[in-house]
Amino acid sequence: MKQKNIHTSQYFNLEGSTIYVSGPLNIYNSSGFLHDAETFFRSNPGTGFSLNLSGVTRLDSAGALALHSLQKTAQQHNITLNIEDTTEEISNKLELFRPVENKTVAPGKKEPLFYRLGDSAVHIFNEYIVTFFYLVSDILFWSVKDVFNSKQRRRGEFLNQAVSIGVNALPIVASMAFIIGLVLALQSSSQLRNFGANIYIVDLTVIAMMAEMGPLITAILVAGRSGSAIAAEIATMKVTSELDALKTMGLNPLRFVVIPKIYGSLITLPFLTILASISGIAGGALAAYLYLDITPEIFFNRMPEALYQKDILTGLIKSIVFALIIVVTGAFFGFKVEEGAEGVGRSTTSSVVAAITLVIIADSILGLMFY
Repeated sequence: MKQKNIHTSQYFNLEGSTIYVSGPLNIYNSSGFLHDAETFFRSNPGTGFSLNLSGVTRLDSAGALALHSLQKTAQQHNITLNIEDTTEEISNKLELFRPVENKTVAPGKKEPLFYRLGDSAVHIFNEYIVTFFYLVSDILFWSVKDVFNSKQRRRGEFLNQAVSIGVNALPIVASMAFIIGLVLALQSSSQLRNFGANIYIVDLTVIAMMAEMGPLITAILVAGRSGSAIAAEIATMKVTSELDALKTMGLNPLRFVVIPKIYGSLITLPFLTILASISGIAGGALAAYLYLDITPEIFFNRMPEALYQKDILTGLIKSIVFALIIVVTGAFFGFKVEEGAEGVGRSTTSSVVAAITLVIIADSILGLMFY
């Protein structure tokens, strides 16, 4: 090839504004080629050249990367470099070994406060509230249907759940209700004594325990004790794929796992509430005897005058509503778990907090309705 060089190199020749590369360009000579080319570009900044590859006999991955790197080097020296006269094979290799460009994503514009609040509200509504009510509807449907379809119920599971949720919770519920009834009467006795209204300690204790404190104490203790167990059991079953195994066997996990707990809680929580109210009244009677000189005989004779059927029904209705809330909340957070053991712990904690919160809200609503 006739050379009209203004720059000499063992790797390429320059004729006019065209750089001719000849011979192989591979791993053995690509570094030297880049070194000579960068030296040439440094001495000729701000110009334009064409890179002719018609004379390249062999190109490997190192050579292809060297050519791509050469274009970036030319840009650094404000040189425009156009590759021309490439064979189909060389063009394919250049395209195959083209470096992946790192695309930096510009930081997004911060959305306004009310937009972010609205987006969070929509997410919470769709992710929690809507899903929660879907779960409630499914549970109510299967709870009613399985009452009349005994073949679908697990034999003996209702009794197991009644013992687990209700009977085993009796000692802690009765003892705590007794202490709260005692403290309630004790704190009220000093004020009633100032007005000579000692006998009204009976009305205060009986009505408070039967209509308000008895159901609420029972629900909070059961939510902390049994509600957490329900959430942990279902979450563990989901993490260990036991729920998927039930689906594989053609069983509805909701029907198989949750419905027996609904039956057990609906039956046992009203009885627990009554026993908690009785324990609280006994604690109030003890405080009245010790601090107001009201004998147990006077206390219990006064009870029929202070206690109305409405107060008893209020406590029982609240206990049924609270039982549904506790089981549904535990099941909801159990089914929503998505991670491993850490997720089980978080769902259990969330279920207890949510159940107690919903119980208190429901108690306030029912209190306004009945009074």
